[in-house]
Amino acid sequence: MIEALVAVAVLAILTSVALPSFMDSIRKGRRADAVAALAAVQQAQERWRSNRNAYTTELTAEPDDDPPGLALPDASAKGYYAITVDDADATGFTTTASAVAGSSQASDGPCARLRIRVDGGNVFYGSAAVAGDFDESAANPCWAR
Repeated sequence: MIEALVAVAVLAILTSVALPSFMDSIRKGRRADAVAALAAVQQAQERWRSNRNAYTTELTAEPDDDPPGLALPDASAKGYYAITVDDADATGFTTTASAVAGSSQASDGPCARLRIRVDGGNVFYGSAAVAGDFDESAANPCWAR
């Protein structure tokens, strides 16, 4: 009986150590969903800009709509992130992937929101917690480079 209790105690300790690490790995892997969606927006924006004099904030509108848009979904492919185009003008745009509230990605700490900002031909990669300022430093751990 003692051996069984010791085995259960060891299992509980291992689980308490391994489970948070496992969940962090899962969240990190799911960031690829946001990165893919943001890359699709970036590519669509560059195609858009090659035919017009400015970028657009219209993400989901079709090209024939009034106003026309990029015809992209406002959610990532696997649904972990909501996608928005926050700002756009003749020289750049900002697009953000925000973890869906209530999902495990919402607890991804400083990586709950990922952002690409294009400004004058320069691309900046940022991340932020659910509430907070974006970190666009080169050492940002949320973007694998």
